[in-house]
Amino acid sequence: MIRFLFRPNYAQKLSLLATLPLIVACLAIAALVASQSRSMAEREIQVLERQLLEAKKAELRNYVTQARNGFMHIYGPAAPDDPEAKERVTQILSAMIYGKDGFFFVYDYDGTNLVSPRQTDFINRNWAGLRDKRGVPVVDRFIDIARQGAGWHSFMWQKPSTGEEAQMIAYVVGLQDWQWAVGTGVFIDDVLASVASSRAELETRVRRTFLYIGAITLVALILVFASGMLLNIRERRLADAKLKELTQRVFDAQEEERGRVARELHDSISQLLVGVRYALETVKRRLGEDAPVTAREPLDKGVNGLATAIAEVRRISRDLRPGVLDDLGLGPALKALTDDFAQRTGIETEFSTVVFRNRLDQEAKIALYRVAQEALTNIERHSGATRVTVDLRGHAKGATLRISDNGSGLPPRQTPGGPGIGLRNMQERMEQLDGTLRILSSRGAASGLGGIKGSGGGTVIEASLPLSHLLPPGDDVVAHRAP
Repeated sequence: MIRFLFRPNYAQKLSLLATLPLIVACLAIAALVASQSRSMAEREIQVLERQLLEAKKAELRNYVTQARNGFMHIYGPAAPDDPEAKERVTQILSAMIYGKDGFFFVYDYDGTNLVSPRQTDFINRNWAGLRDKRGVPVVDRFIDIARQGAGWHSFMWQKPSTGEEAQMIAYVVGLQDWQWAVGTGVFIDDVLASVASSRAELETRVRRTFLYIGAITLVALILVFASGMLLNIRERRLADAKLKELTQRVFDAQEEERGRVARELHDSISQLLVGVRYALETVKRRLGEDAPVTAREPLDKGVNGLATAIAEVRRISRDLRPGVLDDLGLGPALKALTDDFAQRTGIETEFSTVVFRNRLDQEAKIALYRVAQEALTNIERHSGATRVTVDLRGHAKGATLRISDNGSGLPPRQTPGGPGIGLRNMQERMEQLDGTLRILSSRGAASGLGGIKGSGGGTVIEASLPLSHLLPPGDDVVAHRAP
């Protein structure tokens, strides 16, 4: 099935050989560029993300350091169970709010919230075991970090300004004497948005690179295809010209050989047969009426047989190369052909024409004569027609020979072999002279010959030649009729 659906010719194979490596190379380059671009951009994005997070962490540490400096004069000399000092520190931390969502929080090591100025419903409630929506522990992790001294923790937390959850990073320090975890955090959704924007820009650049490479590949393929097409067209034209020249040589050789054989038949074989017939007739006259029947009958049969042979040789010679075609032109030659056809077959034949004489060049005259000869032969053998019309006309576009009959028409083509040899020869002769051949039939038309199904009975053959095969006009219209 694949071989049946896709059978590339030689030019297509060359185009595939030229374009496939180019396509593969462009795809490899595109994949390599995309991979390298993504790798480099991802590294840059990761570096940017680390830098932004480090900046946030440094900012948080500065906030906590400043807050610690703000209450160190109270925490330093205070005893572990000094409630007044603890109250003063919680008031200081509660007052330290910044931005839209910035605040300090304090949890004791049991998990009870002591300070939460922007989310006051957290105060004096135990939040041990609290986790964010992703399951990350929050308060317990604060306490672990505080016990170790200081550190960062990232989790999801509700923004006080909007109530929406966002990623937060917090810095926590431990006040070991009071067993407090003190810290503050900032939301890093702006950092994540910057990273997402960078990744989107990366994808845009990669897609743009793919588009550029695709456009360059398409232009290259179009150039290769156009070059291949131009080369193919040029080579095909040269091949067609050479084939046309070779075909014309074949036709010329055929006509030359036909003429030679016709001359040999007319000048040699025909003369020999005429000589033999004359000798037999001389013998018959010398024998006279008193000759025995046994001698006279064979002589009569011989003379009659020679007369038939001479007529047949002359007919074959005329069919091979009618002298009237060269001497008087196409019109008289077709007139003689149709007269002989009507006399031989008994089919009513009508012929009309414009007297071309030598207005058609030699190749055109021979081609139209052979078309008419082949068409009449087909009518005699296959059509069963009772009436034939042959018309030869010159017009503004050239010359047209039209042959029609009222026979059974052409059978529809049922085999892949195409039209018969006779129709194919007619078509080749017309194409050789840049002409056209149309066949209209009541039963079907020869495919590939411009055939059109007709509504009437019989078959119509139209052979047309362009104006380039007509010599300058010089005669008026004359009609010839053959019964």
